[in-house]
Amino acid sequence: MPKEYSRLDRVADFLKQELAQLIRFQIKDPRLAAINITDAEISRDLGHAKIFFTVIGCQSEREGQKAADLLNRASGFLRKRIAEGNTMRSTPQLHFHYDQSVIRGGQLAALIDQAVAQDKSHHHE
Repeated sequence: MPKEYSRLDRVADFLKQELAQLIRFQIKDPRLAAINITDAEISRDLGHAKIFFTVIGCQSEREGQKAADLLNRASGFLRKRIAEGNTMRSTPQLHFHYDQSVIRGGQLAALIDQAVAQDKSHHHE
C-alpha cells in the first residue's frame, strides 16, 4: 500500500514553492537574488517551519550565514505574504537555515579527485 502524502508534506511543499516565488519577486535585496529553497521541515503542530536554502555561487559558509540572517530578518514579511495567499488557519513561523550540502559536496569531490590523482601517480611509478 503506498504511503499517504501527509499534511506536513503538503504544507512543506507549499511553503517551498511560495517562498521561492516570494524571494525571487518580492524581496528587492540583490544579496538574496540567487537563493534556492532546498527543503522545509514543519513541526507537528504546524507552528514552526525550518526552511533550508542554498545560494548559487556561494563559496563559503560565512556567505550562507549572512544570507540566513537576511532571510530571518525578512521572515515576518514573508510569513505575512504567505498568510495572505492561502487558506490555512495559521501560517508557521519561518526559520531559515543555510544548507551546506553543496559546499560539502564540492569539498568531497575535490578530495576524491585528489585521491584519484595520487593513486594514478603511484601506479605510474
